Amino acid sequence: MIKSKGLSMAFGIGSKARDVLTDVNFSVAEGEVFGLVGESGSGKTTVLRCLAGLYTHWRGELEIAGKQLEHRLDRSQCRIVQMVFQDPYGSLHPRHTVATALAEPLRIHGIGDVDRRIDETLERVGLNGSFRYRYPHQLSGGQRQRVAIARALILEPRVLLLDEPTSALDVSVQAEILNLLADLRARDGLTYLLVTHDLGVVAHLCDRLAVMQSGRIVETLTVDTLCSGAAAEPYTRTLLQASRQYSRELATATAMEA
Repeated sequence: MIKSKGLSMAFGIGSKARDVLTDVNFSVAEGEVFGLVGESGSGKTTVLRCLAGLYTHWRGELEIAGKQLEHRLDRSQCRIVQMVFQDPYGSLHPRHTVATALAEPLRIHGIGDVDRRIDETLERVGLNGSFRYRYPHQLSGGQRQRVAIARALILEPRVLLLDEPTSALDVSVQAEILNLLADLRARDGLTYLLVTHDLGVVAHLCDRLAVMQSGRIVETLTVDTLCSGAAAEPYTRTLLQASRQYSRELATATAMEA
């Protein structure tokens, strides 16, 4: 469903150019949940933005649902893949109601029966029709993220790109959103590419994962391999140990390996 071959990208021009992705290779099967993990600045979100068409100056080959991606945002691509951002308050327009936010993609793509589609999509994410009249500031953090997921789902894509979808939420709400995503995947056969720094989220939701460091993938493994402590790369083992308990020594070791 998703293929990345030799994906590379830099920010800046000439002598000021700085590589942020270098030869990133991975593939995600249809219906799979694949995680990208690593410390902040490792390039995880940049990969998602390339696949979503938000960055277009990448090099290499990207493919979604058998179609090679071009270096521009293609409207037809938006019907196949959508992105859920980390901060739902920042990704929702403060002066637009929920109904306006959900109706906009439908109008852009010329899809009718707007009211019915909005109500059905809100129901899919656990919100009733009364939420269509609310503004983002009238919602809790979990409700805002449900609306953000609904906006991504309203075009009925096959792939969701999830950029730390629970990191801005309280722990109890995180579990609700993860369970919602798991239910949606099981019911609709969705494919997820999940970016996170939380290995607990990976263990809960993912089938496989790739570990990124300094713009490169250093290891690809199954969640069972990760949880059993059988990771091959020292950096992956350090991340796993750090996720279980914090210590100054582990933080220093992780920083030195970056």
